[in-house]
Amino acid sequence: MTTTARPAAASDIKDLNLAAEGRRRTEWAERSMPVLRQLRERFARERPLAGRRLSACLHVTTETANLAVTLQAGGADVALCASNLLSTQDDVAAHLVRDHGIKVFAIKGEDHATYYGHIRAALAHRPDVTMDDGADLVGALHMIALNRLDDLAPPVRQWVETLSPAERKALVSGVIGSTEETTTGVIRLKAMARDGVLQFPVIAVNDSDTKHLFDNRYGTGQSTLDGILRATNLLIAGSTVVVAGYGWCGRGFAMRARGAGATVVVTEIDPLKALEAQMDGYRVAPMAEAARVGDVFVTLTGNVNVIRLEHMRAMKDGAVLANSGHFNVEIDLAGLKQAGQGPTRVREFVEEWRLDGKRIFVLADGRLINLAAAEGHPASVMDMSFANQALAAEFVVQQAKRLAKDVHRIPRELDAEIARLKLQAMGATIDTLTPEQEHYLASWEMGT
Repeated sequence: MTTTARPAAASDIKDLNLAAEGRRRTEWAERSMPVLRQLRERFARERPLAGRRLSACLHVTTETANLAVTLQAGGADVALCASNLLSTQDDVAAHLVRDHGIKVFAIKGEDHATYYGHIRAALAHRPDVTMDDGADLVGALHMIALNRLDDLAPPVRQWVETLSPAERKALVSGVIGSTEETTTGVIRLKAMARDGVLQFPVIAVNDSDTKHLFDNRYGTGQSTLDGILRATNLLIAGSTVVVAGYGWCGRGFAMRARGAGATVVVTEIDPLKALEAQMDGYRVAPMAEAARVGDVFVTLTGNVNVIRLEHMRAMKDGAVLANSGHFNVEIDLAGLKQAGQGPTRVREFVEEWRLDGKRIFVLADGRLINLAAAEGHPASVMDMSFANQALAAEFVVQQAKRLAKDVHRIPRELDAEIARLKLQAMGATIDTLTPEQEHYLASWEMGT
């Protein structure tokens, strides 16, 4: 990656001296991101984001660094904050600040006050475009728009209270559009649109086929298993792994767990997904039943209290609990803290709790295990996800005046183009329809 030295922007990171390692690792990731690299080259020529301020709330990883540099190449003034307390790679944050002059507000292991102070900093950038991984920026902007300041985290609320009503209005109205990376965030945004409170158009990057069919399935599947293994060094072969949720993330992880030799049990609330899991060869059971047989439990639902206290009480001694959904709400940690004794730190990302005389091990405080204990998704799959993000930002700038205040997906032809470029980079070619085949598919006259 070509790096242009710039003065370090006002940022809040752990240590600028980590930048050299961050640069090396970011360049390693770039080798597996050919689609994003091609977009960066075009963005540098065409500058589609020139003059735009863009605030992004994303996991600060090597892959995200390549996205941020691509957005900057397109002309955007980028500010980046973390979308999770434990997902920041501090050396990457330092690299972006020192080598690219990008404003970064992210420290691995930051507390809640610091986390929301960083959200405040991203909002104070007064963006034209926001980019989210979990709708934290958009959520805060809408609480400001609706004058629901008590629902803001204190660091954000205290800053907003220093703004005049006109300044608050300008902060929200200045946003021409947003993009959202996650299933969880898209669910929130569609609820806003349904209730008629969405203030600007949002592109649901997660709805792109080249995002959820690959990032959610292959990325989450591999990186979740990677995070569990790095945190615990457990042998998966011969164990029983309970997978809560059989969406694309759940089925990706179930596939990897089975491939590592586990017996996999799937829990679901959707009969269609449960039927898919059953026909894919997994055992399907309610959590109350699965709790009695599982060795390792992983939540991937995007919902709250999927594993509750009554489930933990039924578990074996030594059960391991992990989460790979966006927020740390899927395991009822509040209930465990109230009824159990602990925690005792036994490894860097492993805490032991005592409950009814049994040991329960919780990984990474119930936060995203693949980013807390590992490095997140492989760069090759994030290549497509972040190509979607970059194209979505360009699309917002180009089409904002025409887009309704709703949740949109990027045009399908852009989705298909990302797939074509990825195939090309992988050295794969496909067939094309012959004129005869095109005619046949377009006609209705031809019968048996």
